[in-house]
Amino acid sequence: MGIMTIDGRRVEFTDEKNVLSIIRKAGIDIPTLCYHSELSTFGACRLCTVEDDRGRMFASCSEEPRDGMVIYTNSGRIKKYRKLIVELLLAAHCRDCTTCVKSGNCNLQELAHRFGITRVRFDNTREERELDMSSPSIVRDPNKCILCGNCVRACDELQGINVLGFAFRGTDAMVMPAFNKKIAETNCVGCGQCRVFCPTGAISIHMNVDEVWDALADPNVRVIAQVAPAVRVAVGDAFGLTKGKSVMGKIVNVLHRMGFDEVYDTTFSADLTVMEESAEFLKRIESGERLPIMTSCCPAWVKFVCDQYPEYKTNLSTARSPEGMLSAVAKEWFRDPEKSGGKRTVMVSFMPCTAKKIEINRPNSYTKGEKDTDYVITTTELISMIKTTGIDFASLDAEASDVPFGLGSGGGVLFGVTGGVTEAVLRRLVPNDKAALEMVANCGVRGDEPIKEFTIPYNGMDVNICVVSGLANAHTVLAKVRSGEANYHLIEVMACRRGCIMGGGQPRRAGDRTKAARTRGLYNADQAAMIKRPNDNPMIQSLYDGFLKGKEHELLHNDGY
Repeated sequence: MGIMTIDGRRVEFTDEKNVLSIIRKAGIDIPTLCYHSELSTFGACRLCTVEDDRGRMFASCSEEPRDGMVIYTNSGRIKKYRKLIVELLLAAHCRDCTTCVKSGNCNLQELAHRFGITRVRFDNTREERELDMSSPSIVRDPNKCILCGNCVRACDELQGINVLGFAFRGTDAMVMPAFNKKIAETNCVGCGQCRVFCPTGAISIHMNVDEVWDALADPNVRVIAQVAPAVRVAVGDAFGLTKGKSVMGKIVNVLHRMGFDEVYDTTFSADLTVMEESAEFLKRIESGERLPIMTSCCPAWVKFVCDQYPEYKTNLSTARSPEGMLSAVAKEWFRDPEKSGGKRTVMVSFMPCTAKKIEINRPNSYTKGEKDTDYVITTTELISMIKTTGIDFASLDAEASDVPFGLGSGGGVLFGVTGGVTEAVLRRLVPNDKAALEMVANCGVRGDEPIKEFTIPYNGMDVNICVVSGLANAHTVLAKVRSGEANYHLIEVMACRRGCIMGGGQPRRAGDRTKAARTRGLYNADQAAMIKRPNDNPMIQSLYDGFLKGKEHELLHNDGY
C-alpha cells in the first residue's frame, strides 16, 4: 500500500494501474476522451494531464503510481492547458452540433460546456470528408473524428477484427479502414462496438426510424413489433427509472400508442430457438458429426465465422436466430387472408444489436422470396422514437404482449446475457424441478468471464461446453479447436462482451454498475417467470401441434451460410 497526496489530501492506494484511477478513487472527475478501462492505455488526448510538486506535467492515464507522489489536478496551468486542448479539438471538428446524432450525449460537447468554451478562436482548415453510409449497421463521419483511437482499439483488442486503423501523420492523420475502403467492403461484422466507444458522432448507428414512422402512417400496412430481452433492461435508464429494471410492459404500451398493431415478445421465439437448437444438438451428439455445434443467434458471430473461419460454417446451428424465427412465423401467420384483412405486413424488430441490421438482409433471412424482418430498430433508436412522441414513458402502465406470440419462458429471457442461450438449452434437457434448474445455473454457465469452460453429465457421457463473449476471445477458442487442443460439444458465442445487454445498439454510456444492473434485471425477470423451460410453454406446444406442422424447417431453419 502507498500514499499519494492529491490536491492537498492524502489518498491511499494499493494495486491501481495508473495515477488516473487513484485520482478518480479520490472523488475527482478527471476528464478523458481516449481512456477507457476496458481498452489499452493510449495517452492521445492529454486531457487527464496533471502536475506534480516539481512542476512536471504528465498524462495521469499512463503514469504508474508511486508512494509519496504529490499531485495537483486543477492548478492554473492545468486548467488553461485542458481548455486549450478542447478548443483545438473543436477547431478541427464539424460544429453542426444541433443536428448531430450525438448532441446531448457527446463527450466533447460536454467538455466544451464544462470548460466554458463559448467560441473557438481557430479556423477549421481540415478538408471536409464524405460520410460512409455503406454499412446497414453504422455510419462513419470522418469530420467528427478526434483521433482518440478508441474505435481502433475496440475493433482490435475486444473484437480481433482490425477493420479500422490510423493513416497518415501529423495534421493529416485519419482513422479509416485500410486503403480507405468503405466499411461494407471490409470484414466488419457490424457489432457496433466501435460506436459504443466513440466519444463523439464520428461513428453512429445507421438509423431506420423514418422508414418505420412512414409504415406506421400507412393505413394499408399492419406494423408488427417484436422486442428482444436486452432492450427491456436498458430503455428505462433514459427516463429516470431504476437501472436494469425490466420495463417490457411500458414498452408494449408505448409501442401500441405509437400505432403498432401487434407487439410480440422475442422471448417467445427464443423458446422456439431452444427447441430447435437443442434437438439439433442431440442429433449431432448421437451421430458425432459436425461437432462442436456452434450457436447461431448472434449475427456478428455468424459473419465472423463465415469471413474468418469458413471451415466451421457447417458447425453453426441451422436454427435461425429468435428474431428471424418470429418474423418468419408472424409473416406466415398473416398470409392467411382472414388474418391479414387485406393489409401488407411489416415486421419491425427492436434489438440491442446493430449487427441485426445486416442479418435481416442475408439471403437466408428471406422466406418465400419475402424479407422476414423489414426493419431493425436499436434500443437507442427506440428511446429517440419515444422522446419524439412526447409520451411520459415513466408514468405509463404496463401492458401485456399480444397473443399468440407474446409469452416466453424465463429461459428465453436469458438470451440477453452471455451464457443465457446455453442455460436455456440445458434446461430443456433436464427435469422440471428446482434442484435440476439450480444445478444448471451453478454448473459454470453464469458470470462475466469472457471464456467459460465446463463439463456436465448427460446420458452417461460428459458434455464439454464453452461460453464466449467478445470476438477476440472467440479467436482464442477457435484456435484451440483448430489445433485439437480443445474438444467441445457446444460453443456459445456472443460478439459483445457480457452479451446482448452491451450490444452495439444499446445506450452508449454504461459503467460497471449499469452493466451489472442489466444482467441482474434479466436474471430477476427469469426468476419471476412462471414458466422456466421453453418446452413447458403452452403457446410453443400449441404452435408445434397446429400452425407449424410441416413448416418447421422452412420457417425455423436455414439451409446454410
